[in-house]
Amino acid sequence: MRRLFPDQAELDDDGLVEAYRCPPGRWLRMDFIASLDGAITVDGVSEGLGSPGDRRVFRVLRALADVVLVGHGTAAAEGYHPVLLGSAVGRLRESLGRSPTMPVAVVSRRASLDPASGLVADAVSPTILVTCGASDAGRRAALAAAGVDVLVCGDDDVDLPAALDALADRGLEQVTCEGGPQLLRTALAAGVVDELDLSVSPALVGGETRLLDDALGGAVRLSLRQVLEEDGMLFTRYAVGGPPAR
Repeated sequence: MRRLFPDQAELDDDGLVEAYRCPPGRWLRMDFIASLDGAITVDGVSEGLGSPGDRRVFRVLRALADVVLVGHGTAAAEGYHPVLLGSAVGRLRESLGRSPTMPVAVVSRRASLDPASGLVADAVSPTILVTCGASDAGRRAALAAAGVDVLVCGDDDVDLPAALDALADRGLEQVTCEGGPQLLRTALAAGVVDELDLSVSPALVGGETRLLDDALGGAVRLSLRQVLEEDGMLFTRYAVGGPPAR
C-alpha cells in the first residue's frame, strides 16, 4: 500500500492504521466502495468490487471503531456477522490494545432484525437495534428478550442524530457506518457525517445500486485528506466540509 497524497510514502500495516486514525471524541465515518461509474455492488453485493487491499482497509476501520453502524438491508444482503474473538478484526483490535469484540448497530425503521439470526445469537458484544416508535412493539420486545440492545430514536422514522447521541451515551463515540446508500443520504442530510472513506475500484458496472439512491437537498462539499493506492484501486479519505488539505 502506498500513499499518494498528501505526501508519498510506502505504508506497512502499522502505517495503514495510523493513516486512518480519527481525532478523539465523537466521529462518524462513512465507509463505502464504488466502481468508477458509482456502483456499490455487483450482483447485489460489494464483494465483486473489492481487493485484498480493500479488505485490509475494511479491517482497519473496524478495528479503530467503537461500533459499526449499518442499515438492515445492507446487513441482510451482505450476510453480516458479529465481530468475534479470534476473527481477523478481533485480532487486530487486540494488537491495538482494544477489546477484541465490538457491537454492530443495525438501523431498521420496522425493527426487522431476526432474533434468531447469527448477528444476534452469536454476538459477544450485544447487537444494537436502532429503530423508531412506529416499529412493532412486539418485535422490539422479542429482540430485547434475545439480548439485543434496542434503541428507540424518533417517532415515525429513525432520528439519526438522536441515535448517535444514544450510542455516545453508551461510550460508543467513534462510529464506522458501512451503508447502505439510504443511510448515507440520511446522514448527509442530517449534517452528522465527519468523513467519507471511499475505495474506488477500477471497474465499470452500470445498472447497479449507486452510492446515493436519491437526490440531496443541495451539494455536500468534501475536502480531500488522503489518497492511498494498491493494484490500481484508490483509497480516498474525505472530510465533510472544512478547508481543503494543503
